[in-house]
Amino acid sequence: MQVVFITGGSTGIGKATGVLLQSLGYYVVGTSRSPDRYANHPFSLLEMDLHDIASIQKAIKEVVSKYGCIDVVVNNAGKGIAGPIEETPLSEIQEVFETNFIGPVAVIQSVLPIMRKQQRGKIINITSIAGYAGLPFRGIYSATKSSLHMITESLRLELKNTNIQCCSLAPGDVATNISQGRYHVPINEKSPYKAIYGSARREMDKHVADGVSAQSVATRIHQLILKDNLKPHYTVGPWLQRFSVYLKSYLPNMGYEFLLTKFYKL
Repeated sequence: MQVVFITGGSTGIGKATGVLLQSLGYYVVGTSRSPDRYANHPFSLLEMDLHDIASIQKAIKEVVSKYGCIDVVVNNAGKGIAGPIEETPLSEIQEVFETNFIGPVAVIQSVLPIMRKQQRGKIINITSIAGYAGLPFRGIYSATKSSLHMITESLRLELKNTNIQCCSLAPGDVATNISQGRYHVPINEKSPYKAIYGSARREMDKHVADGVSAQSVATRIHQLILKDNLKPHYTVGPWLQRFSVYLKSYLPNMGYEFLLTKFYKL
């Protein structure tokens, strides 16, 4: 049975995916910065911090030491961020890029030698439909997910002559606790963005609450694990959000921007 390594396995999509795969007989190992906080977790959690390369390498080494291989990596761990670009602290921008992009790349770099040695493997990068467009007040988050989306394409080409496959899976809004963990730029009473950013924040949280279940994303991940040949990119989530990805491909740039302006009431 295959060994699946899931980053960010303590809650949300990562937890739902681990629970599903373990119930189907996969060997599942998840990661968390603080696994001790999750007593009686339904599957094994290793301590790992995406900001610490030594921590990443240690966790991967532990998995290989126990199971002898890693068949699938689900690069799931991530962090939300919202706010006007003009008012977002650079330290917070750096933090979220470390978590959403540099950390996943470090995981890829650490696991590829193992997959080369075993001559097989799959890497599923969890991006976001927000990575397909520069959304207002989510520009930094969109940029981190777009970066992971693009590097997936590059990696596929670099691995063309191997039996290692990779793809991205971009969820739309998913009903998880991401709103609680998301960094929000404080609403400044004197900010020129006060009214529209405040409204956008409320809409973001509402969309998350009305999103698809984490279990539906887990099911999609399992479908990708079963595929013989992965395409570069997949989406999952509310129909309208998935449709927006295709809509952007066909509409003129200004037309798509006009739709976003109307949708966000800008």
